[in-house]
Amino acid sequence: MNYTSGLQLAFQAQDITTTAMKAAIKDWFQLYYLQEPTKDEDPCQQIPFTIVRKLTKTTFSEYSATSKDAFATQILGALAEASAEAAQYAFIGGVSLLKPLPSKDGFSFSVVRRDSLLIFGRDPKGQLTDIGTWEKTVEGKYYYTLLERRTVDARGFLTIKNTLYRAHTENDLGQQVPLVTLPRYEDYQDIYTFREPVGSVGLVPVRVPMENCVDGSKDAVSVYASAVGLIHNINRNEAQLNGEFDRGKSRLVVSADMISTDKKGRRGLQDEVFVGLSDDQDTVGVTIFSPELREASYLARKQDYLRSVENIIGLKRGLLSEVEAVERTAKEITSSEGDYSLTITDFQGMWETAAREALRLCGVLGRLYRVSGAHDIPDDAVAFNWGNGVLFDEEKTRTRMLSEVQAGLLQPERYVGFVYKQPCDTPAQREKIRKDYMPEIEPME
Repeated sequence: MNYTSGLQLAFQAQDITTTAMKAAIKDWFQLYYLQEPTKDEDPCQQIPFTIVRKLTKTTFSEYSATSKDAFATQILGALAEASAEAAQYAFIGGVSLLKPLPSKDGFSFSVVRRDSLLIFGRDPKGQLTDIGTWEKTVEGKYYYTLLERRTVDARGFLTIKNTLYRAHTENDLGQQVPLVTLPRYEDYQDIYTFREPVGSVGLVPVRVPMENCVDGSKDAVSVYASAVGLIHNINRNEAQLNGEFDRGKSRLVVSADMISTDKKGRRGLQDEVFVGLSDDQDTVGVTIFSPELREASYLARKQDYLRSVENIIGLKRGLLSEVEAVERTAKEITSSEGDYSLTITDFQGMWETAAREALRLCGVLGRLYRVSGAHDIPDDAVAFNWGNGVLFDEEKTRTRMLSEVQAGLLQPERYVGFVYKQPCDTPAQREKIRKDYMPEIEPME
């Protein structure tokens, strides 16, 4: 029995992830972590790593989130510490899960990878309703695995079931043991249902905003899922190019029978050195084939690869590859017109959606776990700011909005709300801006 089958048996549930998705998830992580070249592929270009690193760095290059609420500020700080890890694992596996860890003074977050998650149920909208996760601990000569199953019912009540296993080897669950066997789990309960609706499985999904191109299911896909075939071709191309340089550019043309396998299974000449032609009397023998070495530089070749990946994934040109330093407007960069519909703003929206859900969830869990100062956090208590990157220039926006106010085309409250990062969508919010930031001016006589 393999490890995954053992997990499903221990959880007493069947993973609903399709066979195609399981194979794809395994391939995404192998492509990302592959370092050593194989006979057929050389990952020296590190395309998946480059994609994930550039997207993560650009998405959070000028990110900040602020609040006047002390409880919200503590959560935002914890989210900022986990943001890079959560986004990177989401880009690799399609989705990652933020797990709130309550303490007396606030929350911290751990990150669950897609390859450490079994999905047992979803609702019609695709939201997780029944999942299994696990974490490993090595203590002494034993390997401990804590299985955690989370199920949320139609009313939003969350039930968590914890089971601890102990084994002598790393890839084996072993035997079930009491939770108190490890001091870190002595306060855990075997099964517990929260007394208030949580509304989810208690974990926050960070989900890549792309349609599933593997099996069309509700499962999220890696940011480079559609380019996997291209990346494999790039790796094979690199292995071939490296082989040509290692051989000093020469290959030998011989008759096909010289490199074929005989009836006893014995191979002839190596086919990466010798090129076999049809068994023609005029071509029998050995002929040296010596083409010019390909002189394209490593960096130029990588830029061409990255542009091809952008085309396949549907990213805006220049998000991965280097482009000319030409000034363009924010609309030109973020417009969804044309083939390149994914921009950095999509990934920023991915994180902001997850962060707001984390704030909501921590408000509920904070009260249930009696975290100091915990309470429900309204949406307008937090302001997200993504800075003045290539997608947005705050000073230019301020100048434009001020000219619109002066021309009578924009309400002054909206300009003041933008400057001071205050919500201004409702009459009550605009009234609050007038009261706090716009004192009445006595008319001049």
